[in-house]
Amino acid sequence: QVQLVESGGGLVQPGGSLRLSCAASGSSFSLYVMGWYRQAPGKQRELGAQILSADTTNYADFVKGRFTISRDNAKNTVYLQLNSLKPEDTAVYYCNAKYRIRSYWGQGTQVTVSS
Repeated sequence: QVQLVESGGGLVQPGGSLRLSCAASGSSFSLYVMGWYRQAPGKQRELGAQILSADTTNYADFVKGRFTISRDNAKNTVYLQLNSLKPEDTAVYYCNAKYRIRSYWGQGTQVTVSS
């Protein structure tokens, strides 16, 4: 069983930056593919970025060049650096951990981009 706790969301102006963190409990964190998803009001949840290792990352087209995912296995934590934020990035951002058939979700953290 893995528990995920996100933090770092908030209100930011267009063009601004935020750093989201997701702390995971449990063992074998390094084995999990960690991901950040987001869900805007009235829309489906969508994948933003995934990471297995520093050399193995996957980004959705809408975040390439603006968001960066990273992980610190010693701290059981995955990060998402959000730069050049746009109003359309406003959403609840969720952390996800996957290993084989297991998938775990955090409770989400709200990111609001507005002037």
